[in-house]
Amino acid sequence: MRRSVLTLLALAGATAVPVSSAVAQSGPSASGAAKAAIAKKRTKCDRNYSGRCLKPNVSDYDCAGGSGNGPYYVKGPVRIVGNDHYRLDADGDGVACE
Repeated sequence: MRRSVLTLLALAGATAVPVSSAVAQSGPSASGAAKAAIAKKRTKCDRNYSGRCLKPNVSDYDCAGGSGNGPYYVKGPVRIVGNDHYRLDADGDGVACE
């Protein structure tokens, strides 16, 4: 004897919710959680650079494989979107460690 999924859910005490309602309810909270995760990651990265996550508030970064002495190194390319305070963009074209 086969029972439908809705019958089994009713027997288990579950309430059926229309799909459109379920999607509407989960949409904002799901995107809100994703936005919170992105915001949390951004606070751990220097906002002046894009393409790689450089730690904010460290003494110095240099391009990996270059002549710099660190203590932190980054592989490029890294886009400069603010102040290039680590002086990674030697030729000033807006892309560092290329």
